[in-house]
Amino acid sequence: MTADVTTHQAPTPATRPSAATKPVRWAADAVSALREGARVRLDYSAQSLWRVDRLIEEIRREGAPYAAVETVLRGLGAYAGEVVVRQAGAEWWTSGGDHWVRTPDGRLWDPVDEARRCFAGDGSLRLLCRDATGAVRR
Repeated sequence: MTADVTTHQAPTPATRPSAATKPVRWAADAVSALREGARVRLDYSAQSLWRVDRLIEEIRREGAPYAAVETVLRGLGAYAGEVVVRQAGAEWWTSGGDHWVRTPDGRLWDPVDEARRCFAGDGSLRLLCRDATGAVRR
């Protein structure tokens, strides 16, 4: 009798198309809204995350309540995640409604939560990208 080894392995993530659907849409919506509303162009480069961090800081300084900016933060976090996906050859993972980015070295990153942390004054999407893509550049 052979053992079923699949029961001892970690669950597999959803494939790129289904796991990425929502965060890719959130990111595209944020890029479009910033281009049309604030005349800010984001190009999915690591350098563009400097601007995103500054935008979140400006929103925080204006005293906007979290509930009013929750969707914007989700979009900016997803944008940062998509930057990591493109820069590092990473992939989106999803489980229970949460979305993470998994880099090729197996680490999981939560850019949407990092955007929330930025809004709270304790995070940086630029630094998350640097850390997540750092192993790829070495």
